[in-house]
Amino acid sequence: MRPSLWADRLMALSVRFVGLGILAAALAAAVASFFYNKAQEDEQATRVAMQVNVRLRDQLAVLEGVRALYQSDTAASGPGVRAFLAALRPQVRAPGMQGVGIAVAIQQDTPAAAEAQLRENYGREIKVWPRTSEPIGFPIVLVEPDNDRNRGALGYDMYSEPIRREAMRRAWQTGQPAASGIVELIQERGAQHKQPGFLIYVPVYANPPAAADAAPSAAPLPSPSQPIEAFVYAPFRIENLMRAVLGNQLDTIDGIEVYAGEGPSAPLVFRHGKVGWDAHEEVLRVADRRWTMRLSYGRFIDRLGRPLAILLFGIALAWLAVQLHRMQHRRLGVAQALAEEKERHAEDRELMIGEMAHRMKNAFARIGALARITLREVDSLEAFEAKFDGRLRALSDSKQMLVTGAVDTVDLGRIVRRELDIAGWDAQRLAAVEGPDVRLDEEGAQAIALAVHELVTNSVKYGALGGKGDLAVGWRRDGGDIELSWIESGLPETPHIESESFGTQFIRSLIERQLKGQWTRAAADHGLSIVIRWPDRVAAA
Repeated sequence: MRPSLWADRLMALSVRFVGLGILAAALAAAVASFFYNKAQEDEQATRVAMQVNVRLRDQLAVLEGVRALYQSDTAASGPGVRAFLAALRPQVRAPGMQGVGIAVAIQQDTPAAAEAQLRENYGREIKVWPRTSEPIGFPIVLVEPDNDRNRGALGYDMYSEPIRREAMRRAWQTGQPAASGIVELIQERGAQHKQPGFLIYVPVYANPPAAADAAPSAAPLPSPSQPIEAFVYAPFRIENLMRAVLGNQLDTIDGIEVYAGEGPSAPLVFRHGKVGWDAHEEVLRVADRRWTMRLSYGRFIDRLGRPLAILLFGIALAWLAVQLHRMQHRRLGVAQALAEEKERHAEDRELMIGEMAHRMKNAFARIGALARITLREVDSLEAFEAKFDGRLRALSDSKQMLVTGAVDTVDLGRIVRRELDIAGWDAQRLAAVEGPDVRLDEEGAQAIALAVHELVTNSVKYGALGGKGDLAVGWRRDGGDIELSWIESGLPETPHIESESFGTQFIRSLIERQLKGQWTRAAADHGLSIVIRWPDRVAAA
């Protein structure tokens, strides 16, 4: 073959590779530009949502502070709260609230005490209104700042209106701040530009009084909940809130919409500009409710125009280069295929060996930690053998479930029922232990197995599994989290949980570090309640 022909073929092959390289580079640059711009907008939207959430948390902190002040001295609640709010100036430090107020509990036919508080706070006669068929009421006896808009709300019985009443009952029953649905605030009466509003309530429970001198203002809830004395609350005008939080940032956003809830049926409560098809959706946490915020930055040229231009330019260059060479050169042979196959097998072996070494290292480290923790808790070799054997068995069982099942995850229910079975529960009681299907990876299975084993061991020694009370075990999904509850009742005495043993500290450390979760313990009325909560990593994957 003539040398010139070899040169032509080499040149054609080089040109083809150059064309493919240009096309690949253009495609990569276009994709990178698209995702870079999208990531920038996602980050901006997340910052905006975080800013609103932080402001709402700050305003909740103000309400919590007022509640603490009110509970510290209810006799001086009016002047004290007014002085506190005047010094704190929440409208400057956390703007967006229409005010901060207190609504006290009354029996419907006895408004005199609330009207006396109004007279003491504001120096004039203010009646409780309106009259309703509800047996109890919660008239507003204080709302700050003292301005014309807020004065119109004084004396208003918020329990008379269904939307407000539903939020108040929810706060009453849970003990947590609760946000109402969308309402027209009393402060909107007479306003030329009316805004949708909502309220956040923080309950103030009555201190448990003696039977002879029970507080007449405390209202009993028709359930086992604690009697209520008052609500600390804050009204919000939504447009004022959003503009106070975002300020000049609204000028940099092409469109923003806020919906009071999730899903297509949620009402639109705030809009600025025009939201496009490329809107970013974020979640706002308004007390115990989840709102939806959609933001659009209108950067069509940056989002699609620039990546498209890069891609078209690269395609044009690649097409020009490929036109110089229409022959494809293929260089696949048996030797190369075998070499690549051997290389892949070698890499697989190295990965397997490395993974086995890593897992063995983790296993030995965990066994060593178990041994050290157990050694600190016991004072004899027999006690060490019994306790260490149980913990090691729980760790081994979780591993055995993965190996024998040839799966990557373990069923949470299987771990719980296996430990309860060993503790002596019969088949009927084990069948009653129910919960949703929850899968755990290796790290999670080991942590939960050790935690449940610890709970079973302690219960056999001191609690319900030792025949000294009743035990209820269950788990549920809560959003993206799993919550496992262990509740013992009817115990001979209330457990002492002020301090933690080394074993308990170790298990809590496993839950916090391996599961990235948390656990809480509470003991009261001859009962023990333990709740373990962690993110569902398997479902998220």
